[in-house]
Amino acid sequence: MKTMLNVALPKGRLGEKVYDMFEKAGFECPSIKENNRKLIFENEEVNVRYFWVKPSDVAIYVERGAADIGVAGKDILLEYEPDVYELLDLDIGRCRMAVAAKSDFRDNTQRTLRVATKFSNIAQQYYMSKGRDIDIIHLNGSIEIAPILGLSDVIVDIVETGTTLKENNLEVKETIVPISARLISNKTSYKFKSDQINEILKEMASQMEANK
Repeated sequence: MKTMLNVALPKGRLGEKVYDMFEKAGFECPSIKENNRKLIFENEEVNVRYFWVKPSDVAIYVERGAADIGVAGKDILLEYEPDVYELLDLDIGRCRMAVAAKSDFRDNTQRTLRVATKFSNIAQQYYMSKGRDIDIIHLNGSIEIAPILGLSDVIVDIVETGTTLKENNLEVKETIVPISARLISNKTSYKFKSDQINEILKEMASQMEANK
């Protein structure tokens, strides 16, 4: 008898798109589409249990084994470096991690660059690779106002359309890395539930192939 497969889905639009992929892969759970505030849904017929979590927490649930698999943005995987397997780039939730600043900004390499970001690790690694001395200002929201108010020289943040930047008179100066949603697995689960996980992996990969 197959054991229950626990799947952490990111709350929001991305999670809904991801669930559709699981459903098409044969792991449907109709109750997840009901209008309620429940967070956990299961379908014993196909041995799957889904739960909604904050997108930035998916990797923690998977790394610690509360979920066998889940879907997390590449930004989260780069920032927190969880000890998980990255199985597949789902090619959804596409955006990029970028450096942005006021349009007239010119980098004076004679002094330390002040960088405001939520993604301290990504920023640190990026500038370290360039040999640039930086001062990280870790913020949790409204990062765009940091350069406007003179708190920072640049920001490192996720850019989707660039509209928010434009509205705040900022522009992208450099792209650090493209970002998209990834299917990830707990390492132990991958060993013990490999049949179920590989079945999902194969189905999702063929869906993506069909959509090309």
